[in-house]
Amino acid sequence: MRGTELVRRISTLAVLAAGITFSGASLAQTWPAKPITLVVPFPSGGTTDVLARALGDQLSKSLGQPVIVENRPGAGATLGADYVAKNKPDGYTLLMGAVHHTIATSVYKKLPYSFQKDLTPIATVAMVPNVLVINAAKTPAKTVSELVTLAKTASPEFAYGSNGNGTAQHLIGTQFQTATGAKLLHVPYKGSGPLTTDLLGGQVTMSFDTLTPVLQHIKSGKLRALAVTTARRSSVLPDVPTLEEAGLKGFDIGTWFGVLAPAATPEPVVSKLNAEIVRIVKSPDFQQKMQGIGAEPMASTPQEFAKRINDETVKFAKLVKDGKVTIE
Repeated sequence: MRGTELVRRISTLAVLAAGITFSGASLAQTWPAKPITLVVPFPSGGTTDVLARALGDQLSKSLGQPVIVENRPGAGATLGADYVAKNKPDGYTLLMGAVHHTIATSVYKKLPYSFQKDLTPIATVAMVPNVLVINAAKTPAKTVSELVTLAKTASPEFAYGSNGNGTAQHLIGTQFQTATGAKLLHVPYKGSGPLTTDLLGGQVTMSFDTLTPVLQHIKSGKLRALAVTTARRSSVLPDVPTLEEAGLKGFDIGTWFGVLAPAATPEPVVSKLNAEIVRIVKSPDFQQKMQGIGAEPMASTPQEFAKRINDETVKFAKLVKDGKVTIE
């Protein structure tokens, strides 16, 4: 290649690179120019929905554009994730993801998307403990051991509800059966809203749901909290023991929530969104609201969020394998 030709090609690449940098900087300045959709992969009324609406309200104010929460429930939160993964990577369609997505990767034999390859982590928002609750009027158990004793002799089997196949609640229930020897009937729902309704109505005996949708019913006495599934007690329910303290070893599952975008979303947009979400999550008003629903605010960088997703995908793959949980 002649020297003049080499110089010409280098100059062309330099111009292209400058153009990409300029367009990225320009995009960061002009985005958002229209409403943003924040997809919740569960029905309204559950923890994911509550968090999304609280965050969306604040983002609308700071970004100057409406943030529309759109519920797309089904298939253990994977339908909503698939919808976002296949959307245009322009920062206008986002996912309020949760720990369930790292579990689904191992539970479902065939997923139409890759959670780690087709979605870009932006920031975590909160961590919410899961809690073992029972219908106080229907089940007399006051402790985990009393519940296990009842469950082993119950006919028909005690039914426990979850947010769907392949969710954290499903996996906790499977692990609980393995640890106690109790036989339970798994009843999957599309989300916490319908699950809580049936739990209050006595259609299911128990659940391992996140604290948010059941907290008011625990306080009213309609539901009884027997244990939390995390390694530490919840600051909102300090008198409720952990499953470990109740005699069951190896339980440490909480539910995190965070915002993701389609892969290839421009870095300037990801950075701007991350900065806004972190600022909101650290604000006193948002933290007070989270305390009221039993959630612990948890901000992160995109890199920290990506590491959490990777680490928990590996962790849950082992739990799924040990529990022999698979879904076609």
